[in-house]
Amino acid sequence: MEFTPEIKKATQPIYQKISKTIPEIEWSIHAPYIYEINKLKKKKNAVILAHNYQTPEIYHGISDFSADSLALAVEAAKTRADIIVMCGVHFMAETAKLMSPNKKVLLPDMMAGCSLSSSITGEDVKELKKQNPGVPVVSYVNTSADVKAETDVCCTSANAVKIVNSLGVKKVIFLPDDYLAKYVASQTDVEIISWKGTCEVHEKFNDAEINEIRKNNPGIKVIAHPECPPEVINASDFTGSTSGMIKYVKDNQPEKVMMVTECSMSDNVQVDNPNVKFIRPCNLCPHMKRITLPKILDCLKNETNEILMSDEIIEKARKSVERMAEIGR
Repeated sequence: MEFTPEIKKATQPIYQKISKTIPEIEWSIHAPYIYEINKLKKKKNAVILAHNYQTPEIYHGISDFSADSLALAVEAAKTRADIIVMCGVHFMAETAKLMSPNKKVLLPDMMAGCSLSSSITGEDVKELKKQNPGVPVVSYVNTSADVKAETDVCCTSANAVKIVNSLGVKKVIFLPDDYLAKYVASQTDVEIISWKGTCEVHEKFNDAEINEIRKNNPGIKVIAHPECPPEVINASDFTGSTSGMIKYVKDNQPEKVMMVTECSMSDNVQVDNPNVKFIRPCNLCPHMKRITLPKILDCLKNETNEILMSDEIIEKARKSVERMAEIGR
């Protein structure tokens, strides 16, 4: 698409905000798409929701609301838009549909999956419930709708401990992230029955890497996501959800920080914290990176890749997400 003087002028305020993370030569490619998407979403009364792991041109350039999984679910429930475009992965688009069943929910790339979501099915949950009768099921929001339909209450990394404690029981089935389950178990007296799912991004980090970073960057603060292995969490200064990590940087303004999570998040947080130096030995999520500006424009223009589910699944699965939203952070 052509980078015209009109487009350059219209998108200049956005570029000024993210110029430290996107070279000017790249902006000439992104800007025409940003310009067209922002015009089209107004025309179609569409809202664009973006997860924290999206690239800066999406996160800062076109999204109406950028946040973690919990906040995106809440926003999807209250939006008055006719169309929701989810710039995230498949389970996030499904969750948006659960929360706004009468809205048209679009996902720019239907192949944008998640290793956690694909690690477990609704049938797996049914079998676990048979093996553990009466034990409530807490499922990470990073799961498919058929898993949520077999779940008592969902959680995110932001409220997992609070959700588990709120049930007032001695034992819970916690799915599907094994590392998050271990983290929750370390923060509560509730017995945790876990599943062997992992996030392919966070499981790549190790404590030797963190110790090397510390050696080369005296005084650095290392903040980790609870989907990381336990040895990584133990080697870090702070552990929190994506929203918790953002708040830590904003509140503490460390001279140097390493965010042990998906790579684009550091770029996005850097924009709002220009005085903090980010050390970036991070890992990219191949699924999040399937979402691009050209795909977003195409999906919004043609209203393709709509998320469709049966009324039965929507009704059953929505209850677990609503309970999560009610309990909050």
